[in-house]
Amino acid sequence: MPIELPADLTPELVPLYWLLGRWEGVGVLGYGDVEQQQFAQEVNFTHDGMPYLKYDAQSWLIDDDGNKVRPLSWESGVWQLDRELYEADGGPGMIPSEIVPALTSAEDVEKYRNKDDGFNIIANVLHPGGISELYVGQVKGPRIDLSTDAVMRAPGSKDYRAATRMYGLVDGDLLWAWDIAAMGRELESHASARLKKSA
Repeated sequence: MPIELPADLTPELVPLYWLLGRWEGVGVLGYGDVEQQQFAQEVNFTHDGMPYLKYDAQSWLIDDDGNKVRPLSWESGVWQLDRELYEADGGPGMIPSEIVPALTSAEDVEKYRNKDDGFNIIANVLHPGGISELYVGQVKGPRIDLSTDAVMRAPGSKDYRAATRMYGLVDGDLLWAWDIAAMGRELESHASARLKKSA
């Protein structure tokens, strides 16, 4: 399924446009003493004209035949270019932005291309259980590399200290891998999946 650039996409989201849509597929998870298991996942990247992508992912444990056994996890977030915000940008809180986006052209966006020929990005990801992550990294063509800059945990949450994520578009599929440092262990492989675009 070809990926089309939406006509109403704000210019600064063009480096991330290839993520847009609903992606579905299966993957493998495990960590430390947790044995490897298969899971199904649905990931949605959407936009509403604002200078960020909305991210939502839900996963289920599956049996050997690929049938969903039970819900596994859910997370949501916001992905955007990592740049200084201007008066034309919205916030803090509900303070409205200007009518036009702060970056109005491809030339405006190009000013933020980094020395590696990519664009620095940030992603805020929220999980149930009192955990919120702030990732920093870059998008370079159809590849994204992220690592946590901060992890916030509620007093009763489980030990979770750091993570890295990689996303890539390969032969039209979205591949991703997630390494975590949790449960008293150092950063190591946790989960990966191959997702096909379904909408």
